[in-house]
Amino acid sequence: MENSPCQCMEESYQELVKFINQYEGESESLIMVLHKIQETLGFVPVDLQVKVADVLRVPISKVFGVISFYAFFTLKPKGKYHISVCKGTACFVRGASKVLDAIEKKIGLVPGDTTNDGKYSLEIVYCLGACGLSPVMTINKEVHARLTPQRIPEILAEYT
Repeated sequence: MENSPCQCMEESYQELVKFINQYEGESESLIMVLHKIQETLGFVPVDLQVKVADVLRVPISKVFGVISFYAFFTLKPKGKYHISVCKGTACFVRGASKVLDAIEKKIGLVPGDTTNDGKYSLEIVYCLGACGLSPVMTINKEVHARLTPQRIPEILAEYT
C-alpha cells in the first residue's frame, strides 16, 4: 500500500529526530543540522528548533538567531510557487518596488508569508545576480527579467 502524505511527513520527521540525536552535545553542528531540517521539510518548525537546542546543548536563542540571520532558513513552509523579488540597487532603481506592489495586490500576500492554500510564498532578496536584466524575480528559481507591474498578472498566470 502506498504511503499517504501524512505518513511520509511523519517518517521524515522521525528520521530527522534520529539525525539530530546523532549530534548530541556537538554545538558546532548547528548549521549543518538546521540545513538538513530545512532541506527535508522546507522549513524549520519550532518543535525541531527546541529539539536541536536540547540535543546540541545550545540556547534556543542561538538556534533562532541562526535561522533568522541566514536567508536559506525559513520558519514557515514555502509555497508551491516560491517568488523571490530582488530589491538590490539596480532592481530598486529600475522599479522593483512597483513590481513587488503588483505581486502583493495580485496574490494578496506580503513578503515573508505564504498563502493559506500553500500555493504562493513571497520573499524579498537583495541580489539575484542579474543586475543587467533588472528588475528581476525568480519563481522556483526560474528567472523573470525586465519586469514591469503590467507583466505580473501574465507571469503569475503561468503558475496556477
